[in-house]
Amino acid sequence: MIAFVSGPVAALSPTTAVIEVGGVGMAVQCTPNTLSELRIGQDAKLATSLVVREDSLTLYGFADDDERQVFELLQTASGVGPRLAQAMLAVHAPDALRIAVATGDEKALITVPGIGKRGAQKLLLELKDRLGEPVGAHPGRQGGSGGAGQLGWRDQLHGALIGLGYAAREAEEAVAGVAPLADAVVAEGGAPQVGQLLKAALQSLNRTR
Repeated sequence: MIAFVSGPVAALSPTTAVIEVGGVGMAVQCTPNTLSELRIGQDAKLATSLVVREDSLTLYGFADDDERQVFELLQTASGVGPRLAQAMLAVHAPDALRIAVATGDEKALITVPGIGKRGAQKLLLELKDRLGEPVGAHPGRQGGSGGAGQLGWRDQLHGALIGLGYAAREAEEAVAGVAPLADAVVAEGGAPQVGQLLKAALQSLNRTR
């Protein structure tokens, strides 16, 4: 098992980071939340989980060991593969998932693309007592304390887009385009989540290209 990768970030895409390890570029599948913290040319360390299939080897990367552990535990539920587990972590921090399962919060799980009402009910039953108790807050994500609003979501999002190879002008226009979404979250008393804003920004940039 590859427990982690560490080295300079060689390339970034909307779903993947390439980390140079000993002269070899390791392609790591990451959530937008994790990708938004990476910068090309800067050193990074990602906890990883290797998923082996007959025709592929896929390395998934995470901000920390807790996120990786939850990723692997989610897949113990029937019907949950690595892509769905990653989608769940793209929407909810590990502790938010623990709380949702502990409280039977169907609505929280339904917000994940690919999970309907029946699927959420099934997951709540199967994951009960598997994820454990909340272990701490993850800033900038649902269920965390603080958030991207306190850290400057505009700067984080702009930096993430630059890191993905977009020009400064494109990044600025994309940030301005998603600002209403962030303002709506703030108006409701929440904190803008850079990962979700990055998804929206990338969608708008792809439409204009």
